[in-house]
Amino acid sequence: MNFGRVLVIAKNVFQEMVRDRILYIIGFYALILAVAWRVLPEFAAATENKMFLDFGLGTMSIVTLIVAIFVGTALVNKEIDQRTVLVLIAKPVSRSEIISGKFLGLSAVLAVLVAAMTVIYLVFLQVGNIPHSVLSILIAAIFLVLQLSLITAVAITFGVFTSSLLAVTLTFAVYLMGNITPDLVNLGRLSSNPLIERITQGLYLILPDLTRLDLKNDAVYGLLALPDTTALITSVGYGLFYSVMLLAIANFIFSRREF
Repeated sequence: MNFGRVLVIAKNVFQEMVRDRILYIIGFYALILAVAWRVLPEFAAATENKMFLDFGLGTMSIVTLIVAIFVGTALVNKEIDQRTVLVLIAKPVSRSEIISGKFLGLSAVLAVLVAAMTVIYLVFLQVGNIPHSVLSILIAAIFLVLQLSLITAVAITFGVFTSSLLAVTLTFAVYLMGNITPDLVNLGRLSSNPLIERITQGLYLILPDLTRLDLKNDAVYGLLALPDTTALITSVGYGLFYSVMLLAIANFIFSRREF
């Protein structure tokens, strides 16, 4: 694998996303926050500050998740459907470089989106005099990027061997299941059924534990509510390892596809 060629592919993906006006989502996010800024006080009784803190991070997570899933599943699938993958393969570019470049390019787009949305979010909090911890929100934003990168790896993995619609469905399913994997183990234990317990334990081992990368509910309460430094570092390693493993699976499948 040539890292220079990977960066070229990643740059092309980033530029294509910009041309497709994906960054307009930043303006859409700012509009949503502005509407919430006006509407929430009408429905909240002295709790609008806490609601706005939760709403801002939650909306950021949902919007960027939709981008990661829908764009991620189409990155490779679009090349296959439009037969442009034949042009790429004909060049001195390996299939692993294509997968890695697509992943890095979309991850960079998501990082820019999260960074811009975080700045807008912090500006609203500052203007509204809402008590908040800037550092805890920044840490939550960094972990959101890690989570989105992992979801991107899932989306690309499904996208290399299934249709776009099925890949989107499966990726959404992995995201939903990944947010309840600890509960699955507890459910298996409560069932008192050895078969169900083995199935839930198997799902826990296979599916990514996305709760380790989701800090938005803790970040609104400040640094003290976040996990300790060792747990944060371990979670970062977990997310990176899982993403690399998924990309290796995607490379393995893609390298054996015939066009």
